[in-house]
Amino acid sequence: MLRKNNLVNFRRARSEIVVDILSILILTGVIMIATTSPYFIVNILKGFKQLKKYPDKKVRSAFYKKGQIFFSLTDVGKKKASWMKIDNLEIEKPKKWDKKWRMVMFDIAQAKRQEREALRGKLKQLGFFLFQKSVWVIPYKCDKEIEMLKKFFGLKDSEIRLITIDNIGEDGELRKFFKL
Repeated sequence: MLRKNNLVNFRRARSEIVVDILSILILTGVIMIATTSPYFIVNILKGFKQLKKYPDKKVRSAFYKKGQIFFSLTDVGKKKASWMKIDNLEIEKPKKWDKKWRMVMFDIAQAKRQEREALRGKLKQLGFFLFQKSVWVIPYKCDKEIEMLKKFFGLKDSEIRLITIDNIGEDGELRKFFKL
Protein backbone atom coordinates (compact mmCIF):
# COMPACT_ATOMS: atom_id res chain seq x y z
CA MET A 1 0.00 0.00 0.00
CA LEU A 2 2.84 2.36 0.86
CA ARG A 3 4.52 1.70 -2.49
CA LYS A 4 1.28 2.40 -4.40
CA ASN A 5 0.83 5.73 -2.57
CA ASN A 6 4.42 6.70 -3.39
CA LEU A 7 3.81 5.90 -7.06
CA VAL A 8 0.62 7.99 -7.09
CA ASN A 9 2.44 10.87 -5.37
CA PHE A 10 5.34 10.59 -7.86
CA ARG A 11 2.97 10.71 -10.84
CA ARG A 12 1.10 13.65 -9.35
CA ALA A 13 4.39 15.51 -8.68
CA ARG A 14 5.60 14.73 -12.20
CA SER A 15 2.39 16.02 -13.78
CA GLU A 16 2.63 19.19 -11.68
CA ILE A 17 6.16 19.71 -12.98
CA VAL A 18 4.98 19.23 -16.55
CA VAL A 19 2.13 21.71 -16.03
CA ASP A 20 4.49 24.28 -14.48
CA ILE A 21 7.07 23.90 -17.26
CA LEU A 22 4.41 24.14 -19.99
CA SER A 23 3.02 27.22 -18.26
CA ILE A 24 6.47 28.77 -18.33
CA LEU A 25 6.90 27.87 -22.01
CA ILE A 26 3.55 29.42 -22.87
CA LEU A 27 4.41 32.49 -20.82
CA THR A 28 7.78 32.73 -22.56
CA GLY A 29 6.10 32.36 -25.98
CA VAL A 30 3.65 35.13 -25.18
CA ILE A 31 6.51 37.26 -23.92
CA MET A 32 8.44 36.64 -27.12
CA ILE A 33 5.48 37.99 -29.04
CA ALA A 34 5.31 41.00 -26.75
CA THR A 35 9.03 41.81 -26.74
CA THR A 36 8.21 45.47 -26.99
CA SER A 37 7.00 45.37 -23.40
CA PRO A 38 9.24 47.18 -20.90
CA TYR A 39 8.65 44.30 -18.46
CA PHE A 40 10.13 41.62 -20.75
CA ILE A 41 13.01 40.54 -18.47
CA VAL A 42 10.92 40.75 -15.30
CA ASN A 43 8.29 38.34 -16.68
CA ILE A 44 10.87 35.77 -17.77
CA LEU A 45 12.53 35.82 -14.35
CA LYS A 46 9.17 35.28 -12.63
CA GLY A 47 8.58 32.19 -14.79
CA PHE A 48 11.91 30.60 -13.97
CA LYS A 49 11.46 31.25 -10.23
CA GLN A 50 8.51 28.80 -10.28
CA LEU A 51 10.87 25.94 -11.22
CA LYS A 52 13.09 26.41 -8.17
CA LYS A 53 10.59 24.54 -5.99
CA TYR A 54 11.48 21.25 -7.77
CA PRO A 55 14.77 19.33 -7.61
CA ASP A 56 16.74 19.56 -10.90
CA LYS A 57 16.55 15.80 -11.48
CA LYS A 58 12.74 15.82 -11.35
CA VAL A 59 12.54 18.74 -13.76
CA ARG A 60 14.74 16.96 -16.30
CA SER A 61 12.96 13.61 -15.93
CA ALA A 62 9.57 15.26 -16.58
CA PHE A 63 10.47 15.71 -20.26
CA TYR A 64 13.10 13.05 -20.92
CA LYS A 65 12.27 9.66 -22.39
CA LYS A 66 15.13 7.27 -23.14
CA GLY A 67 17.68 10.09 -23.14
CA GLN A 68 15.74 12.43 -25.44
CA ILE A 69 13.66 15.46 -24.66
CA PHE A 70 10.01 15.00 -25.56
CA PHE A 71 7.44 17.76 -26.08
CA SER A 72 4.11 17.51 -27.83
CA LEU A 73 1.11 19.76 -28.05
CA THR A 74 -2.45 18.56 -27.84
CA ASP A 75 -4.82 19.50 -30.67
CA VAL A 76 -6.11 22.34 -28.49
CA GLY A 77 -2.52 23.48 -27.86
CA LYS A 78 -1.75 23.37 -31.57
CA LYS A 79 -4.82 25.50 -32.29
CA LYS A 80 -3.78 28.05 -29.64
CA ALA A 81 -0.21 28.12 -30.94
CA SER A 82 -1.42 28.73 -34.50
CA TRP A 83 -3.40 31.76 -33.27
CA MET A 84 -0.10 33.30 -32.23
CA LYS A 85 1.26 32.80 -35.74
CA ILE A 86 -1.87 34.20 -37.35
CA ASP A 87 -2.00 37.21 -35.04
CA ASN A 88 1.56 38.19 -36.02
CA LEU A 89 1.24 37.40 -39.70
CA GLU A 90 2.65 40.08 -42.01
CA ILE A 91 3.26 40.30 -45.74
CA GLU A 92 6.73 41.47 -46.67
CA LYS A 93 6.82 44.54 -48.88
CA PRO A 94 9.80 44.37 -51.26
CA LYS A 95 11.76 47.48 -52.12
CA LYS A 96 10.96 47.03 -55.80
CA TRP A 97 7.53 45.92 -57.06
CA ASP A 98 7.59 42.99 -59.52
CA LYS A 99 4.60 44.52 -61.42
CA LYS A 100 2.34 41.56 -60.60
CA TRP A 101 -0.92 41.60 -58.72
CA ARG A 102 -2.05 38.88 -56.32
CA MET A 103 -5.77 38.26 -56.15
CA VAL A 104 -7.35 36.29 -53.33
CA MET A 105 -10.83 35.10 -54.22
CA PHE A 106 -13.03 33.09 -51.94
CA ASP A 107 -16.44 31.49 -51.92
CA ILE A 108 -17.15 30.26 -48.41
CA ALA A 109 -20.52 28.73 -47.52
CA GLN A 110 -22.95 30.38 -45.10
CA ALA A 111 -22.30 27.53 -42.65
CA LYS A 112 -18.74 28.85 -42.27
CA ARG A 113 -19.82 32.46 -41.85
CA GLN A 114 -17.50 33.09 -38.89
CA GLU A 115 -14.47 31.82 -40.81
CA ARG A 116 -15.43 33.98 -43.80
CA GLU A 117 -15.76 37.13 -41.69
CA ALA A 118 -12.53 36.41 -39.83
CA LEU A 119 -10.72 35.86 -43.15
CA ARG A 120 -12.03 39.19 -44.48
CA GLY A 121 -10.82 40.95 -41.36
CA LYS A 122 -7.40 39.33 -41.60
CA LEU A 123 -7.01 40.21 -45.29
CA LYS A 124 -7.84 43.82 -44.48
CA GLN A 125 -5.39 43.79 -41.58
CA LEU A 126 -2.67 42.38 -43.87
CA GLY A 127 -3.15 45.35 -46.20
CA PHE A 128 -5.20 43.83 -49.01
CA PHE A 129 -7.46 46.07 -51.10
CA LEU A 130 -11.11 45.04 -51.47
CA PHE A 131 -11.43 44.81 -55.27
CA GLN A 132 -14.90 43.24 -55.39
CA LYS A 133 -17.15 41.52 -52.84
CA SER A 134 -14.95 38.45 -52.23
CA VAL A 135 -11.93 39.48 -54.27
CA TRP A 136 -8.97 41.09 -52.53
CA VAL A 137 -5.80 42.41 -54.20
CA ILE A 138 -2.24 43.06 -53.08
CA PRO A 139 0.92 43.69 -55.12
CA TYR A 140 3.22 41.59 -52.92
CA LYS A 141 4.06 37.88 -52.81
CA CYS A 142 1.83 36.21 -50.24
CA ASP A 143 1.65 32.51 -51.14
CA LYS A 144 2.85 31.28 -47.74
CA GLU A 145 0.60 33.64 -45.81
CA ILE A 146 -2.53 32.67 -47.78
CA GLU A 147 -1.69 28.97 -47.37
CA MET A 148 -1.35 29.51 -43.62
CA LEU A 149 -4.72 31.29 -43.48
CA LYS A 150 -6.32 28.52 -45.55
CA LYS A 151 -5.07 25.85 -43.15
CA PHE A 152 -5.89 27.88 -40.05
CA PHE A 153 -9.50 28.48 -41.10
CA GLY A 154 -9.89 24.91 -42.42
CA LEU A 155 -10.68 26.02 -45.97
CA LYS A 156 -10.51 23.81 -49.06
CA ASP A 157 -8.76 24.71 -52.32
CA SER A 158 -12.21 25.18 -53.85
CA GLU A 159 -13.12 27.78 -51.19
CA ILE A 160 -10.13 30.11 -51.54
CA ARG A 161 -7.79 30.79 -54.46
CA LEU A 162 -4.69 32.91 -54.92
CA ILE A 163 -4.04 34.06 -58.46
CA THR A 164 -1.00 36.02 -59.67
CA ILE A 165 -1.64 38.23 -62.70
CA ASP A 166 0.32 40.73 -64.80
CA ASN A 167 -2.58 42.86 -65.98
CA ILE A 168 -5.55 43.80 -63.83
CA GLY A 169 -6.87 46.49 -66.17
CA GLU A 170 -7.18 50.08 -64.96
CA ASP A 171 -5.07 50.00 -61.81
CA GLY A 172 -4.68 53.70 -60.98
CA GLU A 173 -6.71 53.40 -57.77
CA LEU A 174 -4.72 50.33 -56.72
CA ARG A 175 -1.36 51.96 -57.45
CA LYS A 176 -2.44 54.99 -55.42
CA PHE A 177 -3.64 52.80 -52.53
CA PHE A 178 -0.37 50.84 -52.41
CA LYS A 179 1.78 53.91 -53.20
CA LEU A 180 3.35 52.28 -56.26
